[in-house]
Amino acid sequence: MTPSEFPVVPTTPGEPAVPSDAGRGGGVASVRRFGRATRLVHWTTAAAMGSCLITGAVLLLPPLAELVGRRRLVETIHLYSGLALPIPMLVAAGAVSYRRDVRALNRFTTSDGAWLRARLRLGAWRRARARGVTAGGVGKFNAGQKLYAAFVAGGILVMLGTGVLMQWGPDLPGGLPDAWRTGSTFVHDLLAYGLFFGVAGHLWMAAHDPIARVGIRTGTVPAWWAAREHPAWTTSAARPHRTLDEDTLTDEDTLTDEDTLTSEDTPTSEDDPAVRPGRARSPRG
Repeated sequence: MTPSEFPVVPTTPGEPAVPSDAGRGGGVASVRRFGRATRLVHWTTAAAMGSCLITGAVLLLPPLAELVGRRRLVETIHLYSGLALPIPMLVAAGAVSYRRDVRALNRFTTSDGAWLRARLRLGAWRRARARGVTAGGVGKFNAGQKLYAAFVAGGILVMLGTGVLMQWGPDLPGGLPDAWRTGSTFVHDLLAYGLFFGVAGHLWMAAHDPIARVGIRTGTVPAWWAAREHPAWTTSAARPHRTLDEDTLTDEDTLTDEDTLTSEDTPTSEDDPAVRPGRARSPRG
């Protein structure tokens, strides 16, 4: 099923729709997972990070350097790709939906600790049992995603700082002590290996979760997947969702432009049985 075949049911942020009844022709209801700002930050940062890793490998590994050549051009691309890394995050800081996602990534709970301990247990059956116990506490992001985001964000800052010292340190008044330049080079190169393996692991995980890829590409995921993978972020699939005209939104639930559904996404009372499973929804008078 393609993303366009997931009809979006209007919901408040954090409370997705229940899946439509496929037998009644309603298709599969979907949940708004990421706003436009978050998706743009993800893809632009990924492009800049990919450019840094590729050009860094060419600069660091002699066989690749001999194969590619044009070292001066590669150095220039590497420099400006690194300087561009924090720009998407700084620009998107003005978007409410992006700040909300950053707060969710930055908040570690006791459930996150239980989630991590469950995955560090020895023995497949012990891990499976522990996962079943801790699955209900997973919010919009699991603990692994939070740790990876923290590692990448911190890595970007350290790589940016050490790169600046390596590039412009000798031009500072009085010059930069050799120990500082040597230390910056060591940290920069070592962290580059860490980021490479971290990104490789991220891509490996994404390759095994096609629905997660749909979510970061289109912003929506099926409601059943959200209820299974992130139950604390969603409501139970069996619980009827609230529509915007039936409940007053609180300040925390206020929709932003990123979360507002288009008229094409909004189901009507005549053709969407998912609005009220089992009966048609009568218009409000």
